[in-house]
Amino acid sequence: MKLVHQINLAFAISLVLVLSVTAIVIHYVLLDHFIGVQKEDLKTMGAAMTATLKQSATLNTLNGGTTAAAIPTVISSSQGVEAVVTDLNGNIVTGFVPNKSVQLEATEVIGIGTVSQLEASTASLQQIQNGTDRRFITEVSAIPQGTLTLYTPVSKIKAIEQALLGRLLIVFCVGGAMMFLLSLLMTNRLIKPLMRLRTELTKVRARKFSEVKLVKAGGEIGSVAQTVYEMAGELNRFNHVQKQFFQNASHELKTPLMSIAGYAEGIRDGIFEGESIGKGLDIILSESGRLKNIVTEMTLLAKLDSEEDLFQPATICLQDLLKETIERMNPQLVKKGLTLHTSYNDQEPLTIWADRDKLLQALLNVVSNATRYANQHIYIHARISRDRVELSVSDDGKGISEDLLPYLFHRFVKGKDGESGLGLAISRAIVERCGGLITAGNRKQGGAIISLGFPAAAPVA
Repeated sequence: MKLVHQINLAFAISLVLVLSVTAIVIHYVLLDHFIGVQKEDLKTMGAAMTATLKQSATLNTLNGGTTAAAIPTVISSSQGVEAVVTDLNGNIVTGFVPNKSVQLEATEVIGIGTVSQLEASTASLQQIQNGTDRRFITEVSAIPQGTLTLYTPVSKIKAIEQALLGRLLIVFCVGGAMMFLLSLLMTNRLIKPLMRLRTELTKVRARKFSEVKLVKAGGEIGSVAQTVYEMAGELNRFNHVQKQFFQNASHELKTPLMSIAGYAEGIRDGIFEGESIGKGLDIILSESGRLKNIVTEMTLLAKLDSEEDLFQPATICLQDLLKETIERMNPQLVKKGLTLHTSYNDQEPLTIWADRDKLLQALLNVVSNATRYANQHIYIHARISRDRVELSVSDDGKGISEDLLPYLFHRFVKGKDGESGLGLAISRAIVERCGGLITAGNRKQGGAIISLGFPAAAPVA
């Protein structure tokens, strides 16, 4: 069963249960209310009739009559209430008992058949007075003449209550139908985005990331849809980068392998002789070393992306790290006739939280990249600003082309004189693992600039 049908069915069942329980509760509440009101009316009516009968008995006694003679010949019923008067011996003097009609005068002669009827009526009246006859609501009052019993059928109250309950049920049914229709509209509004989202997720499963569209919805569903859309975009970018990586990797690995294979076959087939054999072997060794470096850098990148134990951070001083970087790069600087300028305060500690060896390799890659494109000068500037340590490496070369700039830190992306295209990618991976950020751009004076930023750490005591 579809989710929309499950929700609608569950809501319909819940609505029916709630309305049913409400109707039952209202039924008993109304019935108790009407019975209570009727009892109060009987008490009021009984008190009024008792006062009238007492007054009649008093006047009749003053006139020299008997108490029984003070009982009215007929006590008429009003508002569905019946009145029965019994004497002090419990005999019915006047009134109506269910299924028996008794109308007597105090002085009337009673026959044998009438006596039998009176006995049955008296028994029925006692049941009404005792409350054992559940068909009636009763009010019993003592009067000078005997007992006044007022009763009214419960069926009349039930008829009124059921008529009112019927109208309420009609209102409930209409309201329930409107609520059910409203729930259908709300359910469709909630479920349709989920169904469209499922369609987009199916595209993700089929790796059709570029075809995923944003599902417009509100609330949490809209947030999930936005996340799915962004995830598809990221997967599409990753998929593109992965394909480009394999293409570039195959190209970078294929070039030295072709050189090695070509010279090896030439030496084997005797094409190269004398000094040419030595040159061929040198090229084979050189390309083998280049191939080894590429494989080593690819392995390091894979480890940086996946292995947590590879990275061992600690609090380090950036000035010391820069001095070691300059010392290692000095032979290359001298060889190319480049001048390295540093600008940082030795008295101001620049401490960061990083893996010293890995960050040293990242700095060597960045400075080595600058030596490759600089004309005469390289500048290294370090400072602390707003609880962040900022480091920049710039040169006076031609700068980075605008087409290459967005992809400079991607794998196997290199400039005109680049080597493997993995150095800056490794630097980015190391800097990000240190919690920092690395960016690239061009200086206004000319040349490229690579900036690194790290959260400042407390200096070691």
